[in-house]
Amino acid sequence: MSSQQPLKPVISAYVHDVRYFTALLRGLNFTNTQKARVTANKAGLVIVVEQARTLLATAYANAELFDEYTYTHPPDEPGSTPHQRTNPSQSSLEDEELAGGEDSVDEEQRVAFEIPLNTLIECLNIFGTAGPLPAANTAGTGKVARKWRRAGDRDEDGERDDNERATRGPMDTFFGAGKDDKRTGMRMSFQGPGYPLTLLIAEDATGPTTTCDITTFDPEPSLELEFDSDAAVLNIILKSSWLRDALSEIDPSCDKLTFIANPPGASATGSGGHTGSKPILRIRAAGTFGSTEMDYPNDKEVLESFSCKHALSVSYHTAYIARAARALSSSSKTSLRIEEGGLLSLQFLLPGAAPGGPGSKRQKDAFIEFRCLALDADI
Repeated sequence: MSSQQPLKPVISAYVHDVRYFTALLRGLNFTNTQKARVTANKAGLVIVVEQARTLLATAYANAELFDEYTYTHPPDEPGSTPHQRTNPSQSSLEDEELAGGEDSVDEEQRVAFEIPLNTLIECLNIFGTAGPLPAANTAGTGKVARKWRRAGDRDEDGERDDNERATRGPMDTFFGAGKDDKRTGMRMSFQGPGYPLTLLIAEDATGPTTTCDITTFDPEPSLELEFDSDAAVLNIILKSSWLRDALSEIDPSCDKLTFIANPPGASATGSGGHTGSKPILRIRAAGTFGSTEMDYPNDKEVLESFSCKHALSVSYHTAYIARAARALSSSSKTSLRIEEGGLLSLQFLLPGAAPGGPGSKRQKDAFIEFRCLALDADI
């Protein structure tokens, strides 16, 4: 630890409702012993985890995600080497103005450290009020999203039917209903490399508070999976509920997941010599006991944006794709991209918190990106 403490904290941030920041972190939490690399600069926080040198998951907590956020770079501290990463402005979600935020900090100094991710999440939920977000992924899906379910099926909570869900207002869908919902605020500070990450957590201005100091570690080199947007063969934006429902149908015994895509209008010759259209998107899950196929229609209500340069078939290990389930369940929209060579990019848009008080604005949405290497590819 340096003998000279910075005059100001390197990081100082505040949120009035900790659920949304916690949901962002939960989307990356694969194991209870996992460490996450946190990189901070004036634009916000970038949290990165990896698995088996194959899967890279990154959460972008822009400064606008917090009610207050300040960053002061420490002078010549260890661990302050800029961390190279793909510019999130390449995000296809940002191109659609869904997960915006300026990112002009490529040349700016950064500070990085590692932290036990599960410990951080447990501290944020110390009052038991940082549970999963309301079903943001069902917001705005309307009647179309219910086509995936069979008649008479109940919602995933087993309590609300479709008619009841349809009558809920958009604010109820995103932020929950009822005046008795508790909100937990959090103030976070970090003095610099070698110091703990300090959290001050309070239920409300007059309620109980707690302070947590979480040990930080020097960062280790992380996996780099650069996604070349110009080399992308497939670009899709869809409501997260459509992908979530499809993946939930996959049998746990399936160990290989294949994405098959064709340009709109591509034709195929079937039995008897008749010609039909190939599905523009098919998800195939294969395992020891058989396989399952799910086709997506060429419908703007299902695939909001679809671009496919040529036919492709790319397979991934199902277990790695399943790691994205938490992020998917908390998100409202998903971007799916595959580049030449088969590198997969899944980006999930997570909602920001509602205004915290008079004159405050709704926080900007955040997003999580998963990048995964292919098992095999036919592109």
